[in-house]
Amino acid sequence: MNAPEEEASLTQCHTEYDTLRRVILCQPKFMAIEEVINDVQKKYEDENINVELAMKQHEEFEKTLKEHGVEVIKLPSSEQFPEQVFTRDIGFTVGDDIFVSEMASDIRKGEEEVLEEWLDDEDIPFQTTTDRVEGGDVIVDRGTLYVGISSRTSKAAVRKLRHDLPDYKIVQVPFDEKYLHLDCVFNILSPEMGLIFPKALDQKTIDMLSAKHKLIEVSEEEQFTMGTNVLSIGDKKVFSLPQNKNVNAQMRAHGFEVIEVDFSEIIKSGGSFRCCSMPVVRE
Repeated sequence: MNAPEEEASLTQCHTEYDTLRRVILCQPKFMAIEEVINDVQKKYEDENINVELAMKQHEEFEKTLKEHGVEVIKLPSSEQFPEQVFTRDIGFTVGDDIFVSEMASDIRKGEEEVLEEWLDDEDIPFQTTTDRVEGGDVIVDRGTLYVGISSRTSKAAVRKLRHDLPDYKIVQVPFDEKYLHLDCVFNILSPEMGLIFPKALDQKTIDMLSAKHKLIEVSEEEQFTMGTNVLSIGDKKVFSLPQNKNVNAQMRAHGFEVIEVDFSEIIKSGGSFRCCSMPVVRE
């Protein structure tokens, strides 16, 4: 009698802000800037990544997630994949469906196979995407799916998602490709609230997003330190960097509990808490 409910709960994500129950991470054991793909990496290319510090910060992130009742799955780290910590990009959960991404960058191709192996081991069904799409460009909000059009996600992929997800309204969000993924310039915090870095978007897109959500504007300085790339875990609780003081103050002013964890070493590669987490179950 209970089996169908159990089966359904294996994968479930209808928003970016429902209570996070199960998430996929990958430790930054072999993290490095080997191929510069964004402005943040360009700044830190010579300095590169202190892996010991990155590991310590990631462990604190994992520990804090667990303290908030989140089950953490860790994919095995591989020397082949210096950006494997950014699990958000290799797949995404929409409703009860998991999609495994087709990665655009050569340096990241193959990461998705590690995810597929875990899903197979867990007997979790999944779909593979085609025509290039990455999870950092996919933001779900009930019946609406926002998909960033970027160097990492194509319009052809959007057409395929429309076919695969007929019950969803799929909204294309064009933005300046230098910011890599949509979640680096836009994010949703609750049914009413979101974050936006307006400089990366045209006015028509800003107006469209503003009509749906009250948007907190992120400054250029705090966008560089991944101010939009927060992770909501439910009950208006949000992971954010302590460095992003203005964003954090504004979120608190709107009733959010901001969980500050130092991620300063990991963001040198251009991603923060949302980039480093792939939700599997939200309730």
